[in-house]
Amino acid sequence: MKQGHTLQEIGAELTRQRKSRKDFLADTRNLELETTDGVSKLAVLLGNTEKQYAVGPIAHQQIASRLQIPYRYYQKMQQEFPMLLDESVNGWFRQRPERRMVRVLDHNVRAFLSDRYRRLDHLELCSAVLPVIQNMKGAEITSCDVTDAHLYLKVINRKLKEEVAVGDVVQAGFVISNSEIGLGSLRVEPLVFRLVCKNGLIVKDYAQKKYHVGRQINEQPNDAYELYSDETLVQDDKAFFMKVQDIVRSAVDETKFHLSVRKLQEAKQIPLTHNPVEAVEVLADSFQLNQNERGDVLRQLFLGKDCSRYGLINAVTAASQLSESYERATELERIGGELLAYPAPKTLSAGQQPAKPMRNVTPDLPRLTVVK
Repeated sequence: MKQGHTLQEIGAELTRQRKSRKDFLADTRNLELETTDGVSKLAVLLGNTEKQYAVGPIAHQQIASRLQIPYRYYQKMQQEFPMLLDESVNGWFRQRPERRMVRVLDHNVRAFLSDRYRRLDHLELCSAVLPVIQNMKGAEITSCDVTDAHLYLKVINRKLKEEVAVGDVVQAGFVISNSEIGLGSLRVEPLVFRLVCKNGLIVKDYAQKKYHVGRQINEQPNDAYELYSDETLVQDDKAFFMKVQDIVRSAVDETKFHLSVRKLQEAKQIPLTHNPVEAVEVLADSFQLNQNERGDVLRQLFLGKDCSRYGLINAVTAASQLSESYERATELERIGGELLAYPAPKTLSAGQQPAKPMRNVTPDLPRLTVVK
């Protein structure tokens, strides 16, 4: 499992971000994009005062998506014809006015969101769940990080473990993840940690999600204004995080953990349809792995000397530790969970012919063999 920063470092960074961040609710007619030399700034008109903030890449994508401008074309305008980009964005801001939440951090626009977006921020989440984790017997935060897109807390329960095979011990755990900028829900997902190689597998089944959707913030005229804490919303969030605490308390479920281990044991008995090189190519095409990731997975598959589905899962999760990005490493751990969730092939009786591969049903997963 890839290591990020210490919990103390994350706490210090989240505290710093709290002091630096600003959130605005603005009618788009009070927003104006200005691009120079490929760098865009968004002006927010607050009464008689105008404030300008550089626009980050995620906010650019969200603006393009909201205005239904294809993002590749958006980028082309930004680099080659900035005046056209500004005219297009500002024109649509005025032609179809609406209220949007603009989230700013370190003088950069990091998100362009709905006015119903619920600000469930990392600091409040940590305040709610860390005491619960501390009170869980055997629980330990083994890896955590805060990226531009997400907060991750990966927890292992040392007391709940089982063997997939003799000497191959796995432990139960869970991952808490959250985005402050509209890139997904607040999630609590089961995690299986393999001791022999320190790999983490995020299990697709049994995950729980809480979405960042709330009621509309109190109605205001067409002015833009900075958002502070709303007492009513604070009380709603308190109730929300109490539900999250309950989800975390039940995250390490013994029955569900044993079911995941059964699936891993089954995966160990399923040989790959292709030779290792072809198997990795099929996997890479299905999950859009880059060239470095393809090479890393193939090397780990050879090192593991296990040409079963279980071996491929372990190769993917082992390769995650080599990723430079904590964000991408976590995605690779989820890809391992996708492979585990793929249904086991049926065993055929003597004389029965195997069915044709159902490419149209599961186009996004590697093809695996039918056992005779």
